[in-house]
Amino acid sequence: METLEFIIYPDGRVEERVTGIVGSSCAEVTAAIEAKLGIVAHRELTSENFAQQQFTSQSTTQFDRVSDMDASSFSQWQ
Repeated sequence: METLEFIIYPDGRVEERVTGIVGSSCAEVTAAIEAKLGIVAHRELTSENFAQQQFTSQSTTQFDRVSDMDASSFSQWQ
């Protein structure tokens, strides 16, 4: 689950903590917010930033059942 947490200190500093975003896409997600907040004074990258994003694909194979009548035209294994 992706989360953005903001801690606002009494002196006006804002700390942003991002979790659940794998790879460098974190910078893309937070760019607009950071532009509105002002100058980024410090950036500390977590292990999630260096992790490889996992892509999963799903495929389905459909087999049609051949009835005995349909199979009569096939040659027999010997």
